Amino acid sequence: MTTMTDTSNAARFREFKMPDVGEGLTEAEILKWYVQPGDTVTDGQVVCEVETAKAAVELPIPFDGVVHELRFPEGTTVDVGQVIIAVDVAPGSDSGPAPSEPEAATAPAPEAEAPKGRQPVLVGYGVAESSTKRRARKGTETAPPAAAAAAVQAELNGQGTAAIPEARPLAKPPVRKLAKDLGIDLATVTPTGAGGVITREDVHAAATPAVPSAPSVPEASVEAAAPAQASAPVPAGARETRIPVKGVRKAIAQAMVGSAFTAPHVTEFVTVDVTRTMKLVAELKEDKDMAGVRVNPLLIIARALLVAIKRNPAVNAVWDEANQEIVQKHYVNLGIAAATPRGLIVPNIKDAHDQTLPQLAASLGELVATARDGKTSPAAMAGGTVTITNVGVFGVDTGTPILNPGESAILAVGAIKLQPWVHKGKVKPRQVTTLALSFDHRLIDGELGSKFLADIAAILEQPKRLITWA
Repeated sequence: MTTMTDTSNAARFREFKMPDVGEGLTEAEILKWYVQPGDTVTDGQVVCEVETAKAAVELPIPFDGVVHELRFPEGTTVDVGQVIIAVDVAPGSDSGPAPSEPEAATAPAPEAEAPKGRQPVLVGYGVAESSTKRRARKGTETAPPAAAAAAVQAELNGQGTAAIPEARPLAKPPVRKLAKDLGIDLATVTPTGAGGVITREDVHAAATPAVPSAPSVPEASVEAAAPAQASAPVPAGARETRIPVKGVRKAIAQAMVGSAFTAPHVTEFVTVDVTRTMKLVAELKEDKDMAGVRVNPLLIIARALLVAIKRNPAVNAVWDEANQEIVQKHYVNLGIAAATPRGLIVPNIKDAHDQTLPQLAASLGELVATARDGKTSPAAMAGGTVTITNVGVFGVDTGTPILNPGESAILAVGAIKLQPWVHKGKVKPRQVTTLALSFDHRLIDGELGSKFLADIAAILEQPKRLITWA
């Protein structure tokens, strides 16, 4: 009789586990719950937003029902495979309470078979529990699932008292995350976006009403990037602030340390007159074939890099340490480093080498918009082969970039400035920039690296080579 009740409960209450939303990610932080106990959910409905080491991702639930409990409160880092929400898929039936612990003594019933032809929304539904136990993070005490659920229940329902939720301010998930980091209540922010949507600028204005404007950067230096995350207000008298290292920042740190101490970096520099490139950009903006896409110097630089790779294919490779092989790539997934509110990310344009100039412009525009909205997926940041980072957007002349792990080269583009330059035997004001190429010296020796960088510079100096060399 007991066995029948347990089986009935298991069939009634279904548990949704934290999926692997990226490639081999082990954990994610719950940023925001969009539902609360008692809410009705449908298959495919987004129930929460989580932040992985790569990006912020909204999680849809794969079945219908009524939310029974939330296992973890917002701000908790949860391992992949742990149950985060329990749903009553047969509301109204009286078969006893649902199990409150993910590790129940009775074996859970198998997941119902997905409808034929249905594709899973995310990778990782039904991930097996990890056999390894993770040590609790310092300064973070994760409450047991039952206690966490009770805490969330109390917080959402007013200590057990049913409450009618107020109208939720309209804002995109990245804006909500920014407001949370700055300690700003979105209900107190005056929206300026279309349809009453709160923008990132609205949150910044609420946090710091008077912010001095940054020095202007010429359009030539504008990069596919969003503004860097603002720091939280510092309490009066505070001498230091401690910020937990997690999410994207943690992933950046680990990747950069691994890259810096694994691949022997070499960086070379060249200063080049890009006046003709700037004229080409101006002409393309008026070209009807480029209507509807954003044209800027980054587009021509990206195209120049792709042509230079075609002329120097050995640059586009990766070092396979395990097999002691050099893996030559016959495709280019072009990464564009972008500063976002969650830190530096490097999404890439798949098969950029096959794209025409208008297609490449459209891909760059989509990459910019997605990164700015905080919607870049983990898949968009995987598989890059070579990267461009536009440090000129910050007004600096150049830098010595660190390779993106798994890549052999990265090109840093400095600010494009009007400078005195010797042109046709006379000193004239010309548009000039400095390029810096960092490369893996195991794969690329000085001669190859120099030829590759010189080709990029030559194209930017004489853009007609985009046609003659392509």
